[in-house]
Amino acid sequence: MKKIDAAGIYYRDLNAMLDGIVADDKEIVLENVFGQRYIGRGLQKEIKISINGVPGNDMAAYMDGAEIEVFGNAQDGAGNTMNDGLIKIHGSCGDTAGYAMRGGSIYIEKSAGYRVGIHMKEYQHLKPVIVIGSKAGDFLGEYMAGGNIILLGLDLEKGADIVGKYCGTGMHGGSIYINGVPSAHKMGKEAVKSDLNDYDLSLLENHINFYGAIFNRDMSSIKPENFSKYAALNKNPYKNMYCKL
Repeated sequence: MKKIDAAGIYYRDLNAMLDGIVADDKEIVLENVFGQRYIGRGLQKEIKISINGVPGNDMAAYMDGAEIEVFGNAQDGAGNTMNDGLIKIHGSCGDTAGYAMRGGSIYIEKSAGYRVGIHMKEYQHLKPVIVIGSKAGDFLGEYMAGGNIILLGLDLEKGADIVGKYCGTGMHGGSIYINGVPSAHKMGKEAVKSDLNDYDLSLLENHINFYGAIFNRDMSSIKPENFSKYAALNKNPYKNMYCKL
């Protein structure tokens, strides 16, 4: 295991150091991270990076198989276009987590910002998942084309909304699962509430249990059958915007 004190190291220099280490070490611990961008970008090996501090934008961008665990908050764009792997964030994250995500999983202990899961997609067995422990901001799952987003609603303050406005706007694939029944005006017109089936209940149970294991939380109060499922109204909602030849 390799340890690096990242205090004061410029993000390009830190990433260059990581590039040189991953060939030989399977586990890396970064201490005193403070806003350095692109940590773990493009990693294709089965390697684990533990981050103590606050990583900057686009952590794990294009990642393909590695694991990153953050003991703190994460900034915008975590898991941007990631293909595979696992991200665990022991805190909250900023906007656009999982942007265009194509595979793998992101678990966020607390809350997430705006446009999380925008343009998520799936292909055959590759079905990305984002699990958010508390609440999410506006445009959750915007233009979503595949995968699953699960919103647990833990530790909400009295009167707080579990999700922001325009949830599922423009979605044309995938599913969004929200603990409880959100206000109708929060949902985009392309997201339609549908019944839970056995597959949904099994999926929710598995991810709820794994969330509890990661963050050492008692999840007995979170029941899969209490979730609302939203799926796409139309798999090709913008066909009228294209010219017919």
